[in-house]
Amino acid sequence: MSFLTGFKKNLNRAGQSIMQKTGMSDKTMDAEFAEEYERFKILEQKMDGLSQEAKGYQNAMRALVAAQLRIVETMAQFFDDVTPATPAFQAYQRVIQQMDTRMKSDMDDAYRITVVEPLARYCAYFPEVNEAIKRRQKKLLDYDNHRVKVRKLVERPSEDPQKLPMAEKEANLAREMYENINTVLINDLPKLVALRVPFVDPSFEAMVKSQLLIGQIGYDQMMVSPPPPPSPNGDGRLDSILQQMRDLTICGNV
Repeated sequence: MSFLTGFKKNLNRAGQSIMQKTGMSDKTMDAEFAEEYERFKILEQKMDGLSQEAKGYQNAMRALVAAQLRIVETMAQFFDDVTPATPAFQAYQRVIQQMDTRMKSDMDDAYRITVVEPLARYCAYFPEVNEAIKRRQKKLLDYDNHRVKVRKLVERPSEDPQKLPMAEKEANLAREMYENINTVLINDLPKLVALRVPFVDPSFEAMVKSQLLIGQIGYDQMMVSPPPPPSPNGDGRLDSILQQMRDLTICGNV
């Protein structure tokens, strides 16, 4: 197809589209395609959102661990040779480093493989489908344009007897090209919608398991022994501290 031929086709399509929008020309309607197209657009919107949120969750988990590491690094600056790190801080530092290692080895790659990549792979079909839908729309405009030409020639016969047969031939060819791609889309769009189940269900299960793993890692690493039960006679040390606070005139009564 030469540049001029393609330009002329696009110009005709644009003109036909404008005339249809303004009600000046007939428009072929296909209720079956319209229904499948609506289902596809809803699916596309929701799946794109789910894929983005799945990536956001992974980034949030990475940010959480990174923030914990930064807290450890900042707290470490409070200690030096004169004031060595306390056993409690050393234990916390060790735990956070272990959590970072486990999150990267046990969760990050597994989550990417079982959740992020399958959802992204499913969403990758959408641009191809949208391109096919655009081609269908172009073929439909071509068909409607040729159909209008045939109708006008029937209503107002041309002096050239070959014009009507040629227009009918072009209209039939345009109709065939449109119906071919329309049939493919009507058959394939429901299949694409149905594919969401084998993609989403395993990914959702993997997402839930990853959340359980994250919680389990945090619990296992951060778990501390429960505090001792309070003394029946009260905490004498606490009473002493409170009394010292009462003795401070700036404190007022406690």
